[in-house]
Formats: sequence, C-alpha cells, structure tokens
Amino acid sequence: MGLFARKISSYFPLSHALTFFPAAPRVPCFPCFPNPANMSTEKPKTNRNFCSVTSKANGEDPIGSAGTYDHWFIFEIAPPWSEEFWREQPMLQSMLAVASEQIEQGNLRMRPLAIAPDREYSQEVPRNYVRLLYYYRPARLFAHFDKREYILPTEEVSALAIALLTDSQQLPQFESCRRDTSHIREILVCTHGNVDVACSRFGYPIYRKLRLEHAAASQGQLRVWQCSHFGGHRFAPTLIDLPEGRYWGHLEPEMLDLLIWREGTVTELRRFYRGWAGVTQIEQIAEREMWMQQGWQWLDYLKVGRTLAMDENEQKWADIEVEFSTPDRSAGGIYESRIEVSNWVETMGESDNQKLTNLRQYRLNHLVRLD
Repeated sequence: MGLFARKISSYFPLSHALTFFPAAPRVPCFPCFPNPANMSTEKPKTNRNFCSVTSKANGEDPIGSAGTYDHWFIFEIAPPWSEEFWREQPMLQSMLAVASEQIEQGNLRMRPLAIAPDREYSQEVPRNYVRLLYYYRPARLFAHFDKREYILPTEEVSALAIALLTDSQQLPQFESCRRDTSHIREILVCTHGNVDVACSRFGYPIYRKLRLEHAAASQGQLRVWQCSHFGGHRFAPTLIDLPEGRYWGHLEPEMLDLLIWREGTVTELRRFYRGWAGVTQIEQIAEREMWMQQGWQWLDYLKVGRTLAMDENEQKWADIEVEFSTPDRSAGGIYESRIEVSNWVETMGESDNQKLTNLRQYRLNHLVRLD
C-alpha cells in the first residue's frame, strides 16, 4: 500500500484497524442502475464467511471507525474501480503529486472517493466531463462540511483540485463549471466488492432502497450514490452522510426512515453509528454519547474535539474534551469525558478469512458538562 493509501486509512490503534482491498465476486445487478461496483471475474461462492456478519453477530460496536478528514474529493467515475483507483486515473496525477507532498509533511487530511454514474443524475454530465464533489472543513468549530460541486472537462480536474487545496486565487476560472447544489444532501453507500464482497452483498440492497424510496421522495433534496471503499467493510452495509460527514454501519432496512427523515428517537440509531469525521476516532466514542444526551439538535451544534491524555502503552483509557456551541453561538459549553476499555470482541478483518482478531471495545466511563 502506497503512501497516499496509508495516510488516508486513519488507523485508530485503540479500537479499529481499517482493512483495505481484498478481492470479491460479481453480484446480480438491479436493472435500473449501474452494476454494484465490484466487477470481479471470480466465480461466486455459495458458502461465504462475510466479515460484517461475523462482526455483527459477535456484538462488535462500530463506533470509533470513521475516518477523520478535512478535505473530501469525490469523483464521478464509472466502475470497475481498482484498489487505489486514483492511481490509475491520468486526470488525477498532478493533483496526487501535490497532495502526497502535503500528506507527507503532515499538512493534509483528505479522502478521495469514486461514485458511480447514475442514470438520472448523470444526464447533465457531458461526454469527457467529470463531476467533482468537494467538501472541506470550514472552521475550527463546525457542524457540516462546506460543499462545492463542479462539472468540468476531464483535463481540467487536477488543476481545479490543486486550486481547491493550495491556490484559491485560481478558482474564479472554474466558476462557470460550478453547480449550486449546496442544498442537496448526498448519501454515499459503499458497494465496492473488489475491496470486500460484504460491501456489494449487503451494501447494494441498502443503496437500492435508499435510491428508489428515499431519494425519490426527497423533492430533489437528497441524492444517493454507489461509492468506492472508505474503510470498515466489516461494518457493511455502510454509508457516509454528507455534508455532515457521519458514518453508519451494520445498517438494517427498517432503520433507514429514521436515519434519513429523523423523526423518532436518536437512541435507536446508537448501535449503527460509526462516528463523525470532524473528530478523531477515539473522540468519536465520546461524541456519540453527547449526541444521545442532546438529541437531534446536536447534529447542528458547532463542535471541536480534543484528546487531553491517553494511555499510549496499554491503550486502556483516554480523556476527551469536546467544545460546542449552538449555531448562533448564543449558548454552548464543554463536555469532558473518559473512555475506558470495557471488553474484547472477536471480529473478522475481511470476508473469507478464517482468522479472527481480538479487538478492544470501549465505553464512556465519565461524562460531565461544563457551561
């Protein structure tokens, strides 16, 4: 695995090692949409050991497994996608050279993703053009990533991406390619079976349900995409909800109405929540409990996390602080918490791997609000 892939993996030693890119077979296609994005030539196996089935059956908590990023580059590219699809795209090479240098210097946390063209959404994308969704952290305290969308010629994609990362003075030349979709919520469902068969086997039905039912009922406020791997296939079916940057896993069809429409009790979503990309993976464990206390309004609160101290050697505990305020900054405070090991769980890192791995599970042992 190259530097770029290693840096974006956001490995969290306290709980979750994100496993990347095993192979997987083709699964049946729903005729109205593109094939699930795995495209393997391997013959299907009748008896499979799915990593996500093992993880869920053994009670593995998905919290603390979301990647932490300040920048997202999401390219509409037709599958099949390879393990590191960005390395095989000529249009991205100049961008990758700049990004890799910044990542090596520790100045950049970013995630490239691919989304599959959609029969309806992609009608507006001309031949030899590419859609780019760019999300970025707008401030130290924030609730949602800011969004820019562009549809532009393939040969201009790297120049735009470099301008977004390093030279905002160059952005006016791309203004004619920009699309005003800041009002549209984007759901990205991993169906990347070339990474792990669990993502196509379990991700595609969830994608199809969201696409046919929820996007169709949203009056243009929601788009649902098939996307490439973003870590955590043992939590399949898994998705990212943007612009918030919240990750979900072990999803069940009956929970989708609550996740999308948010009419009900937040605690029902607790066991499906992987974490928020705006804080580090260990801080995500604490942030979940704060959300459970505050309710839906927490999602719009401006927040920033900080790890005050942690057990570097035995990884048994960590002290976390989350500062927050209401959107109008009229109220706010700080939560202080301690995370401690609660138990160990056996889980499977990738499908069809007979070897199980013991991972620590964590719980919130102390939570106090300071106003």
